[in-house]
Amino acid sequence: MSLIPSIFGGRRTNVFDPFSLDVWDPFYGFFSSALTNVPSSARETSQQFANARIDWKETPQAHVFKTDLPGLRKEEVKVEVEEGRILQISGERSKEQEEKNDKWHRVERSSGKFLRRFRLPDNAKMEQVKASMEDGVLTVTVPKEEEKKPEVKAIEISG
Repeated sequence: MSLIPSIFGGRRTNVFDPFSLDVWDPFYGFFSSALTNVPSSARETSQQFANARIDWKETPQAHVFKTDLPGLRKEEVKVEVEEGRILQISGERSKEQEEKNDKWHRVERSSGKFLRRFRLPDNAKMEQVKASMEDGVLTVTVPKEEEKKPEVKAIEISG
């Protein structure tokens, strides 16, 4: 909770945490207002593409991608490697069947397609990518090439 109200349109900051301070964003609210004239079905589909949140960490041995995909089977998810060192993770969560007599009070779970693409660095071994899915968590591991340490040659100083 902020002790000082933000000067940026009522968005709040935390004065005790320097990393939470709001910075003026010229695109803040742009995408939600840009979608006002788009049909709701297209809006829902476009929002799904950003809905698959993915963690990417780099270890000394590999690049590791993890994403939570609860309720999806591995057959509903695709992991692909494209030319140009592109890793693509995509899939689709089916919408639950609606019965005519059902009365929905809240629908918060997302459905639809998702797609995320990542350009991998030059040290990624693209031919050795592995993926596994356990308890609704997809883990994609991209091994790294060993770093070649520069050879240091001592030069004798004459004179």
